[in-house]
Amino acid sequence: MKTMSARDAKNCFGLLIDTARAELVLIQKHGRGVVVVMAAEEFKRLSAQSQRMDKEGNGFKEASRRAQ
Repeated sequence: MKTMSARDAKNCFGLLIDTARAELVLIQKHGRGVVVVMAAEEFKRLSAQSQRMDKEGNGFKEASRRAQ
């Protein structure tokens, strides 16, 4: 994961976009990580994975409730 200061992210926005398309970018403000920028494709993949896990987890919870 790359790291950029908030100032560099603002001043070099094109570089931030190009970098985030290849890997996660942690944006720091006053030396602390505050946000992570990622490619839209990676966000979609993670969102879909999270939704699948939620559905599987909810199904498990429902089956456990029925068994009680």
